[in-house]
Amino acid sequence: MKNNLKLVVSLLALTTALNVFAAADLEVNTPGVNAIKQSMQTRHGQLSGFYTSGAIGLTSDGLVAVRDASAVPLSARQSVNGLVAAENQDRNALYSEIATANAHPEWLAEIRSTFAQRWIQLAQPGWWVQVGGAWKQK
Repeated sequence: MKNNLKLVVSLLALTTALNVFAAADLEVNTPGVNAIKQSMQTRHGQLSGFYTSGAIGLTSDGLVAVRDASAVPLSARQSVNGLVAAENQDRNALYSEIATANAHPEWLAEIRSTFAQRWIQLAQPGWWVQVGGAWKQK
């Protein structure tokens, strides 16, 4: 009986937290969010060919990773690593900025997870994405 009560209380707390998070404005437009989005949009043109070649892919935690370094010419590897690092810095900043703009920095993990799912859903056919920790081509 005591364990059942704990389970009910835990489920109620989880349901309440999910309902509150559902009210998050993921499309919030602040100067910080807009600047990050612009930076990402500008960089996307430099990354798109590497997504297409399979050199980089979208991770299940909302970031970008070099998936196959051998698909990048040796002379471009340092540049690609720099682009991926800058992209991940912007993605982390975006998630944080959105959580802060919603006045709920504690929602960071949920926002990251939601965006990770969105990025993977929006990936173009042929791009590589992480699903359950394993890479697969979309």
